[in-house]
Formats: sequence, C-alpha cells, structure tokens
Amino acid sequence: ALPAPATRTEAAVALVMGDIHALAANGKSVPPIVRIHSQCLTGDVFHSLRCDCRQQLELALATIAEAGTGILLYEQQEGRGIGLMAKLRAYELQDQGLDTVEANVELGYKADCREFELPAAILKQLGLKEVRLITNNPEKVEALEQAGIKVTERISAEVPSEPTNARYLQTKREKMGHLVG
Repeated sequence: ALPAPATRTEAAVALVMGDIHALAANGKSVPPIVRIHSQCLTGDVFHSLRCDCRQQLELALATIAEAGTGILLYEQQEGRGIGLMAKLRAYELQDQGLDTVEANVELGYKADCREFELPAAILKQLGLKEVRLITNNPEKVEALEQAGIKVTERISAEVPSEPTNARYLQTKREKMGHLVG
C-alpha cells in the first residue's frame, strides 16, 4: 500500500475582466460569468491530447471575452488535485489500460482530490453572491452553493471530443457525473 498522499496549500490566480458588478439596463445585477479552471500543465501548456482541459480553458476565455466581463479562477490543482508527478504516474497506468479514475485509485488517491473552498472564498472576497458558472462538473456547482455563492446558470464547458480523449470524457461522464455528451 502506498502512503497517504501529502496535503498541500492550494493557490489560485483570479483573472478579472470588465465590471463584474455591472447592472443590466433594468437596474438589476447581472451575475458574472466564472470559470474555475484547474491547472493542467500537460493540456494547457503542452497541448496534450489525453484531456479536454486546454479546449475548456480556451472556451471559457472566449466566453468571458465575448461577454466583456467575467472571471477566470486558475487553480493550482494539477491532475484533479494529485499533483504533476502523480498525474504522470497515472498516465503510465492509463497506458496499461486503466481509466483516469482507476489510475488515481490505484495510486492511493480519490478519483478527484480537489476542494473548491478557495474559489468560493475568492468570489466572496470580490463581493459576489451570484455567478454564472462555466462547468460540466456538478461538484463545482454544489461546492459554490454550499459555500453561499448562488449559481444562477450553469454554462456548458463541453468541447468536441477527439479520438484521443473520448475514453477520458466517457469516464468523466460515467464515473464522475460530468455533464458531457
């Protein structure tokens, strides 16, 4: 058995565009569009074909830019919170036939080790009580709601699948409850 994974302090960067407290023409507040994006060095930087992370990041940035206002919370939670080296070990196990969840469990981790208290705290610090969240992950919606941030709309982060990430997306849907086709 592997030793229990070490815990670490998480950190995040909040990229804010435009007036996130803007009012609509009728004087009502319009919740800003928010994306909570977990760092994915392999996907975001090196354009890995194993995941859809980079495409989701690009979709979120385009959606926020099109709206003219919004927030990207970029969290240091590589590999759904297991860290880069463990993620690379999980990749080796996936190459041997395990799916992404089975690989994490084989290494002694939960399917998803991320916590979403930090994004909620950042949103509160920015003075927000309501957001429109770009996500396919019901756990992100639930975590924000439990922390007192109302999610008035879930905006799909679904991107076209590729042959190289179809099994990954299927596993996220079937084993993690992600809202993808």
